[in-house]
Amino acid sequence: MSATAGQAQSERSLAERLGLKAGQVVQEIGFDDDVDEGLRESVEAVTENELVDEDYEDVVDVVLLWWREEDGDLFEGLTDAMIPLTGGGDIWLLTPKAGREGHVEPSDIGEAAQTAGLSQTSSVSAAKEWSGTRLVAPKVRK
Repeated sequence: MSATAGQAQSERSLAERLGLKAGQVVQEIGFDDDVDEGLRESVEAVTENELVDEDYEDVVDVVLLWWREEDGDLFEGLTDAMIPLTGGGDIWLLTPKAGREGHVEPSDIGEAAQTAGLSQTSSVSAAKEWSGTRLVAPKVRK
């Protein structure tokens, strides 16, 4: 296997760890110089779509929300991130890992998510410097 093929497989596994699939539309919120480019490339490789930005005006399947402690009120950030999601869509809250600048305490994430009506379903090491927390809205019974 070539280095490039190995690298592509490694990149694919980052997005696959987040449960992303081909054809999904993923909106990225909170992009800055410190985001993980490998994770971004992996998302585009797996979904076969470019990431859409905060100005995208249609519905999306998944939101990647890069969030740092100094970014403000997490509840407001989560509430805004829910607006473009299709029913059953996920928010992947990406925060700096413990000990890194901008780290957000898990208790703060849990409180903001619960207040926004979201449930935490899983947490992963999303990238070298970033943790990922999957947040979902409760299913509405009909």
